[in-house]
Amino acid sequence: MKDFSSEIKASSVDTDILNPFVHRLELDTTYDKLKTAFLTVALLPLRLALITGLVIFAWLLACLGLHGLSDEDLRRTPLTGWRRKIVPWLCFVGQLTYRAAGMKIVIRGKQASRSEAPILVVAPHSTFIDGGIVYILGFPSTIVRRESGLNPFVGKLINYTQPVYVWRDDPNSRQNTIKEIIERATSKEDWPQIMIFPEGTCTNRSCLITFKCGAFYPGVPVQPVCIRYPNKLDTVTWTWEGPGPLKLLWLTLTQLNSSCEIEFLPVYKPNEAEKTDPKLYANNVRRVMAQALGIPVSDYTYDDCRIISKAHSLNLPNAFSILDTHKLRNTLGLQNNKIEQELVQKRSHKIDEAVDFNEFARILRLDPKDPLVQQLFKIYDKTNKGYVDMEEYIFTVLAIEKANSVLDLLAIAFDVCSMHSSRCLDIQKLRKVLRFSLQLDAEESDKIFLQVNRDSSEYDSISLEEMLTVLKTRAEFNHLFTADSDDRKKKTI
Repeated sequence: MKDFSSEIKASSVDTDILNPFVHRLELDTTYDKLKTAFLTVALLPLRLALITGLVIFAWLLACLGLHGLSDEDLRRTPLTGWRRKIVPWLCFVGQLTYRAAGMKIVIRGKQASRSEAPILVVAPHSTFIDGGIVYILGFPSTIVRRESGLNPFVGKLINYTQPVYVWRDDPNSRQNTIKEIIERATSKEDWPQIMIFPEGTCTNRSCLITFKCGAFYPGVPVQPVCIRYPNKLDTVTWTWEGPGPLKLLWLTLTQLNSSCEIEFLPVYKPNEAEKTDPKLYANNVRRVMAQALGIPVSDYTYDDCRIISKAHSLNLPNAFSILDTHKLRNTLGLQNNKIEQELVQKRSHKIDEAVDFNEFARILRLDPKDPLVQQLFKIYDKTNKGYVDMEEYIFTVLAIEKANSVLDLLAIAFDVCSMHSSRCLDIQKLRKVLRFSLQLDAEESDKIFLQVNRDSSEYDSISLEEMLTVLKTRAEFNHLFTADSDDRKKKTI
C-alpha cells in the first residue's frame, strides 16, 4: 500500500495552502434578505416548535431506556433486550427532526455491519449538524467530552449511544480513550459500531486536514463515510473564523430546504504495515476519502487551530503565515532550541538589520541547503528582494509563544526592537513596535512619540513605561488596559 505521507508533508510547507478554518457567509442579494426576513416570521416559529417537540419526545424515550442504568453499566456491557429495541425509534425521531428543519438527507452506498467494520470514519467534519448522522448510522457509539454527557437534556441522548468519553481533566485521558476504543473495536460482544470524526475539529470542507490516529490504533477494518452539503447557500459550516452557531441555525431554518449527502465508501481493510503504523493507516484512509470527495489533503491539525485562534485573538495579521512559521520551526528543531529568545537576550547578532538568506540561516544556525529553511525565509521575504526583517521574524515567533494579551505584544515588540541595553526606542524603532503589535501607521506612531517628547530632536527616545502611559490616555486604546485588568482579577480570584 502506498504511503502518501510524503505528498502530505509537501503541502504542509506551502504558504499558499487552502485555509480550512474560515467560512464567509453573507446574504448578498436583496431577494435573499427579503426571503430570509419573510421565512423568519412565517416558517421559523413552526419549525422550532416541531423540532422542540420531537427532541423532547426523543429525550423521554432515552430517559425510559436508561432508567435503572448507571454510567458504569453503560461502559461495561452493550444494551440488550427492550432497551436495544428503543434505538430504531430514536433514529426515526431523529430523522424526523432533521426533516422538520427542512434537511433532505441523501444516502449513497451501503453501510457495513459491525462484523465487517467495527469503526465508521466520518469526514469532513464541518458543522454541529454533523452530529445528526448518528440517526442515519443506527446510533453508533461516539467519542465525546465527559461534560457533554453530564448535560441533563442532551446528555441523555448522548449516553444512549454508549459513548467513549474523553476526560479532559485526566492527564491519562488520551491513553485511556485509545485503550477503550481498542477494547470496543476488538470485543466479541454486540457493541454498537464506533463513529469517529478523525479530523477532531470543524473545517470548511475545502480539504481534509490531518486525521488523528484514534480510529486506527485497533488495526481493524474501518468504513469511510463522506459527508457533503451541496447547497447553493452554505448555512451549515461552522469554523474557527466565521458565523456563530445561532446565526447558522437561524439561516438554515429559514431556507425552504437544505440537502445533506452521506456516502458509504467500501470497507478499508488495513495491510500488515498499516496495522502496525496507525499514522500510515490514517493517512491512506484520508487519501481514499479525499479522492472520493474530490478535494485535496492538508497537514493542518486540531492543534494548529489553537495557534490560529490565538493569532486572531491578539489581532495579529497573516495568521496562516504564523502557523506555517510554527510548523517549519518545529520541523527544523528551533522550537526546542529557543534560539530566537537567546538572540534577544544576548544581542549576539545585529537583528535590527535586514539580512539575506545566508545570513538568516547562519544566525538561526540552520543548514542553508535545507529546502525548509528556504521556505521559512520566503514567508518573511515579503518584497521578494531576498531580504527579511529579523526583528519582525523574531517578534512573530515570541508573540505566539509568550503573549496572552495585546499588552504582552507591546512588551515583546519593545524588547525585540529596543536599542541594546538602553531599553529605549527612537522614533523609527517606535514605528516598528507599534506596527508589529497594534498595526499602527507611521503617522499615528509619530504622534505618540511626540506626545512624550514635546521638544523632539533626532536623539530623543521613549521608554516602555512612557509609551504605555501615552497609550492609556488615548480612548482608542483604553480597552487594552481594561481587558488586562480584568484578566489580572480573574487570576487573583
